[in-house]
Amino acid sequence: MHVDKQKIRQTFQEYTLLTVATLILVVGVYLFKFPNHFSFGGVTGIAVVLSAVMPATPGSITFVINMALLLLGFLFLGKDAGIKTVYVSLLTSVGLSAAEILFPMEHALTSEPVLELVYAIVLPSFSSAILFNIGASGGGTDILAMILKKHTKFNIGTALFLVDLGIVLASCCVFDAQTGLFSLCGLLAKSLVVDGVIENINLCKYFTIICDNPDPICEFITHELKRSATIHHATGAYQHNEKAVIITITRRSQAVELRNFIRKTQPGAFIAITNSSEIIGKGFRGFN
Repeated sequence: MHVDKQKIRQTFQEYTLLTVATLILVVGVYLFKFPNHFSFGGVTGIAVVLSAVMPATPGSITFVINMALLLLGFLFLGKDAGIKTVYVSLLTSVGLSAAEILFPMEHALTSEPVLELVYAIVLPSFSSAILFNIGASGGGTDILAMILKKHTKFNIGTALFLVDLGIVLASCCVFDAQTGLFSLCGLLAKSLVVDGVIENINLCKYFTIICDNPDPICEFITHELKRSATIHHATGAYQHNEKAVIITITRRSQAVELRNFIRKTQPGAFIAITNSSEIIGKGFRGFN
């Protein structure tokens, strides 16, 4: 029963995070990407270009393309398409369509295209990073990537980049050179922002502590920080003294507490702190 409650709580937290991330995506796309005709890839980029040559809004086109891609995903991938990805795709499509009804925009929010480009890059990229970090995606062209990966030997990253580049080139033809260049900047910056956000979300601190008395430090780690540690016994190369080497990993906020505790109680201890964004194991990230 306890396991069921824990699973329900975890599922609720995941879908709350999915909803928040998707709403951030909708805000970034609708307020900053659509009005400026920024077309740096994905379904929303295709929608921006097609809306200029078709009697339909970008939100409506996004909805139709996402539904078609979801259908392809179920046909070619079955359940591998992922419930989370389906949820995000549906919420994105409905959210954009609802925004067009509730908050119609006839022009850009500001008169500063560079400022709006920054938000058009940062908000969707931040959203994508959150989604990728919890095992979901925004759907759309990600579903095509999954199909290609399963049924072909194509280099998926290269294929998706070429598709996105084609969308950027199309925006140059449909709109103007300025819009195309802005879109190209967005395409180049998007992946960098996503990688940077994912790395910062998962950033942990790896401690290597060399000291004479490891017990107080380990007690602080286990009881106060609720973490664990590994102790090695070593010999100093210079004076040949017996030393204890403690290895532990903490969250960023806990790292300050641990560092201050060691400096206060054992000022002679040697501390090496390094950043790590990929910690897999109990208390951090699992293998699933």
